[in-house]
Amino acid sequence: MEISTAEVKQLFDAGAPFGLVDCRTDEERQTAAIEPSQFIPMNQIQARISEIEAYRDSQLVVYCHHGGRSLMVVEWLRGQGFSQAQSMTGGIDEWSTLIDPNITRYQ
Repeated sequence: MEISTAEVKQLFDAGAPFGLVDCRTDEERQTAAIEPSQFIPMNQIQARISEIEAYRDSQLVVYCHHGGRSLMVVEWLRGQGFSQAQSMTGGIDEWSTLIDPNITRYQ
């Protein structure tokens, strides 16, 4: 149900087809983001699930600040039939530390 930041980086590097969803708040998104990613705040995921329908049967990675919210979103998505949904452990904070130091870190 989880995927590491290093594994997500490998997906990008390989050009693998996968969806990347940012479930943080608008304020957090304005501070830092991993691109390309689709922005659907956690509190809107139920209403906007149709926007990610294309990933129902393929790999879908969800991220937040540290990985807690994205794990909750992934648990819900799996209950809706998104069997390959995964939460990026460590979130954007770990991504900015280990993968891309050009991404702003925040509290």
